[in-house]
Amino acid sequence: MLKNNHRGVTIKNLPKVDRPREKLIHYGPEKLSDSELFAIILRTGKMGENAIEVADNLIKKYGKEKIVDVSIRELTENSGMGITKSCEIIACFELGRRFLKGKETRIYLSPKEIWEELRDYRNQKKEHFFVFYLDSRNQEIKREIISIGSLNVNSVHPREVFEPAIKCSAAQIIIAHNHPSGDAEPSTADLVLTKRLIEAGRMLGIEIIDHVIVSKDSFYSFKENSKA
Repeated sequence: MLKNNHRGVTIKNLPKVDRPREKLIHYGPEKLSDSELFAIILRTGKMGENAIEVADNLIKKYGKEKIVDVSIRELTENSGMGITKSCEIIACFELGRRFLKGKETRIYLSPKEIWEELRDYRNQKKEHFFVFYLDSRNQEIKREIISIGSLNVNSVHPREVFEPAIKCSAAQIIIAHNHPSGDAEPSTADLVLTKRLIEAGRMLGIEIIDHVIVSKDSFYSFKENSKA
């Protein structure tokens, strides 16, 4: 939301901390409001309104659900947008529709589902350490490979695990790795590392739901074995 004393002020005359593009560069897109993200697409405002105000008014006029289906005619005739800018807005919405079409929201509830997701890594000759970042409904936000190679207490630092969680606002995570030996039972290093990460997660308020070790034909769940 734009501060009242900044209304009508052009974007370039706003303090850098309030400029959408600078905020995106320094803090990431998730830190921007809908109006600020929209303003980056608009680039410029119109007489008496900067880009953030124009974006905010458009969102209020059409609503978040309907604005993605607005037509060029509506934008040019009813909202006072130029034809070029109207085309850019509609092109952005259409690209978003196409890129997200068919994308499934995955919900992870069981170690077996993690085992199935990591099917391509069960036979790997090196250990791969994964983190599944989830929202409060167990829906996957993203996943990352944090480490490749033999795991020990020092090879996976809590910072590497939780920094992405904070950036993507994950409420909880599942950690997992493969055992090239084919034996899914945890090693001493696995036990120590898991305890260390759980303690770090508690301090940050991000729960580790489970640590799943996968091998070619089996898996081991710390949660199911009361070790997480």
